[in-house]
Amino acid sequence: MVRQDKQGPHRVAYEKNKKVIFKTQNVCGICGKQVDFSIKAPEPLSPVVDHIIPVSKGGHPSAMENLQLAHWTCNRQKSDKMFLAKQEAPQVLGNRNLPQSTNWATYKG
Repeated sequence: MVRQDKQGPHRVAYEKNKKVIFKTQNVCGICGKQVDFSIKAPEPLSPVVDHIIPVSKGGHPSAMENLQLAHWTCNRQKSDKMFLAKQEAPQVLGNRNLPQSTNWATYKG
């Protein structure tokens, strides 16, 4: 069976979205490191498009929300596994929690 992003109606949308991703993204969505677009396939660090949710697991074959930039080797290692990058919750600091660089009580400006 041929994948939907390789043939059929999703092919054109996939190729269009691939061009957009190559123009707008520069970090591998899997390892988080910079992608060098001067490296060409079949080099391990060459840029490819990865399906965040694999097509074999029900991911959309050409939707922009399901595509990300990746290194070839990272994408091969991920294969058809589900992988979500560890996202840390943004930490909000109030003014009282910030380090004090100056003792403002004794400041004489």
